[in-house]
Amino acid sequence: MNKKEFLKEFKEFISRGNILDMAIGVIIGGAFGKITSSLVNDVIMPVISILTGGIQFSNWKIVLKEAIATTDGVIDPATEVAINFGSLIATVLDFLIIAFTIFIIIKLVNKFKNKKQAEEKVVEKPSEEIKLLTEIRDAIKNSCD
Repeated sequence: MNKKEFLKEFKEFISRGNILDMAIGVIIGGAFGKITSSLVNDVIMPVISILTGGIQFSNWKIVLKEAIATTDGVIDPATEVAINFGSLIATVLDFLIIAFTIFIIIKLVNKFKNKKQAEEKVVEKPSEEIKLLTEIRDAIKNSCD
Protein backbone atom coordinates (compact mmCIF):
# COMPACT_ATOMS: atom_id res chain seq x y z
CA MET A 1 0.00 0.00 0.00
CA ASN A 2 1.43 3.33 -0.97
CA LYS A 3 1.18 6.59 0.89
CA LYS A 4 -1.62 8.06 -1.27
CA GLU A 5 -3.86 5.01 -0.83
CA PHE A 6 -3.23 5.04 2.90
CA LEU A 7 -4.15 8.73 3.18
CA LYS A 8 -7.22 8.19 1.00
CA GLU A 9 -8.44 5.35 3.22
CA PHE A 10 -7.76 7.41 6.32
CA LYS A 11 -9.75 10.33 4.87
CA GLU A 12 -12.68 8.01 4.08
CA PHE A 13 -12.51 6.56 7.59
CA ILE A 14 -12.55 10.00 9.20
CA SER A 15 -15.35 11.22 6.92
CA ARG A 16 -17.79 8.56 8.05
CA GLY A 17 -20.65 9.93 10.11
CA ASN A 18 -20.07 7.69 13.11
CA ILE A 19 -16.47 8.83 13.53
CA LEU A 20 -17.44 12.50 13.37
CA ASP A 21 -20.28 11.92 15.82
CA MET A 22 -17.89 10.15 18.17
CA ALA A 23 -15.34 12.97 17.95
CA ILE A 24 -18.02 15.55 18.72
CA GLY A 25 -19.21 13.39 21.61
CA VAL A 26 -15.70 13.18 23.05
CA ILE A 27 -15.25 16.96 22.89
CA ILE A 28 -18.65 17.66 24.43
CA GLY A 29 -18.04 14.91 27.00
CA GLY A 30 -14.77 16.54 28.06
CA ALA A 31 -16.48 19.87 28.55
CA PHE A 32 -19.40 18.22 30.35
CA GLY A 33 -16.95 16.41 32.63
CA LYS A 34 -15.44 19.74 33.69
CA ILE A 35 -18.89 21.16 34.39
CA THR A 36 -19.81 18.10 36.42
CA SER A 37 -16.56 18.22 38.39
CA SER A 38 -17.21 21.85 39.24
CA LEU A 39 -20.78 21.04 40.24
CA VAL A 40 -19.59 18.27 42.56
CA ASN A 41 -16.58 20.10 44.04
CA ASP A 42 -18.02 23.62 44.24
CA VAL A 43 -21.73 23.02 44.92
CA ILE A 44 -22.58 19.51 46.11
CA MET A 45 -19.59 18.74 48.36
CA PRO A 46 -19.84 22.04 50.32
CA VAL A 47 -23.54 21.37 50.95
CA ILE A 48 -22.75 17.83 52.10
CA SER A 49 -20.01 19.29 54.29
CA ILE A 50 -22.52 21.63 55.97
CA LEU A 51 -25.04 18.80 56.43
CA THR A 52 -22.39 16.58 58.06
CA GLY A 53 -21.31 19.20 60.59
CA GLY A 54 -18.54 20.88 58.64
CA ILE A 55 -16.60 17.78 57.61
CA GLN A 56 -14.38 18.63 54.65
CA PHE A 57 -14.35 15.56 52.41
CA SER A 58 -11.33 16.84 50.53
CA ASN A 59 -9.37 16.47 53.79
CA TRP A 60 -10.37 12.84 54.33
CA LYS A 61 -7.21 10.82 54.00
CA ILE A 62 -5.06 8.16 55.56
CA VAL A 63 -1.52 9.44 55.95
CA LEU A 64 0.99 6.72 55.16
CA LYS A 65 4.03 8.95 55.56
CA GLU A 66 4.06 12.36 57.24
CA ALA A 67 5.27 15.42 55.35
CA ILE A 68 8.91 16.25 55.86
CA ALA A 69 10.09 19.62 57.13
CA THR A 70 12.75 21.37 55.12
CA THR A 71 15.97 22.65 56.69
CA ASP A 72 14.38 26.02 57.44
CA GLY A 73 11.52 24.34 59.36
CA VAL A 74 8.82 24.74 56.69
CA ILE A 75 6.74 21.60 56.14
CA ASP A 76 6.70 20.53 52.49
CA PRO A 77 3.21 19.07 51.82
CA ALA A 78 4.45 17.49 48.58
CA THR A 79 6.48 15.00 50.62
CA GLU A 80 3.39 13.60 52.37
CA VAL A 81 2.19 10.19 51.18
CA ALA A 82 -1.53 9.67 51.77
CA ILE A 83 -4.61 7.88 50.48
CA ASN A 84 -7.12 10.65 49.74
CA PHE A 85 -10.63 9.27 50.31
CA GLY A 86 -12.24 12.68 49.86
CA SER A 87 -11.01 12.94 46.29
CA LEU A 88 -12.27 9.43 45.63
CA ILE A 89 -15.73 10.31 46.97
CA ALA A 90 -15.88 13.41 44.73
CA THR A 91 -14.70 11.41 41.71
CA VAL A 92 -17.27 8.68 42.31
CA LEU A 93 -19.96 11.35 42.60
CA ASP A 94 -18.73 12.86 39.31
CA PHE A 95 -18.98 9.46 37.67
CA LEU A 96 -22.48 8.78 38.98
CA ILE A 97 -23.78 12.16 37.78
CA ILE A 98 -22.22 11.71 34.33
CA ALA A 99 -23.46 8.11 34.06
CA PHE A 100 -26.98 9.14 35.09
CA THR A 101 -27.00 12.01 32.59
CA ILE A 102 -25.80 9.75 29.77
CA PHE A 103 -28.46 7.20 30.76
CA ILE A 104 -31.18 9.87 30.51
CA ILE A 105 -29.86 11.10 27.15
CA ILE A 106 -29.78 7.55 25.74
CA LYS A 107 -33.31 6.92 27.02
CA LEU A 108 -34.53 10.10 25.28
CA VAL A 109 -32.72 9.24 22.02
CA ASN A 110 -34.13 5.70 22.06
CA LYS A 111 -37.62 7.03 22.79
CA PHE A 112 -37.31 9.42 19.84
CA LYS A 113 -36.02 6.63 17.55
CA ASN A 114 -38.78 4.24 18.62
CA LYS A 115 -41.42 6.92 18.08
CA LYS A 116 -40.01 7.69 14.64
CA GLN A 117 -39.92 3.99 13.73
CA ALA A 118 -43.50 3.56 14.94
CA GLU A 119 -44.61 6.48 12.78
CA GLU A 120 -42.86 4.95 9.77
CA LYS A 121 -44.56 1.59 10.40
CA VAL A 122 -48.03 3.12 10.45
CA VAL A 123 -49.62 2.06 7.20
CA GLU A 124 -52.10 4.46 5.76
CA LYS A 125 -55.55 2.95 5.48
CA PRO A 126 -57.18 3.45 2.11
CA SER A 127 -59.72 6.24 1.96
CA GLU A 128 -63.43 5.55 1.45
CA GLU A 129 -63.10 6.62 -2.19
CA ILE A 130 -60.31 4.10 -2.78
CA LYS A 131 -62.36 1.34 -1.10
CA LEU A 132 -65.39 2.18 -3.26
CA LEU A 133 -63.31 2.26 -6.45
CA THR A 134 -61.74 -1.08 -5.51
CA GLU A 135 -65.19 -2.61 -4.99
CA ILE A 136 -66.38 -1.24 -8.34
CA ARG A 137 -63.28 -2.60 -10.08
CA ASP A 138 -63.73 -6.01 -8.48
CA ALA A 139 -67.44 -6.06 -9.40
CA ILE A 140 -66.67 -5.18 -13.03
CA LYS A 141 -63.92 -7.77 -13.13
CA ASN A 142 -66.24 -10.47 -11.73
CA SER A 143 -69.07 -9.59 -14.14
CA CYS A 144 -66.69 -9.89 -17.10
CA ASP A 145 -65.55 -13.38 -16.05
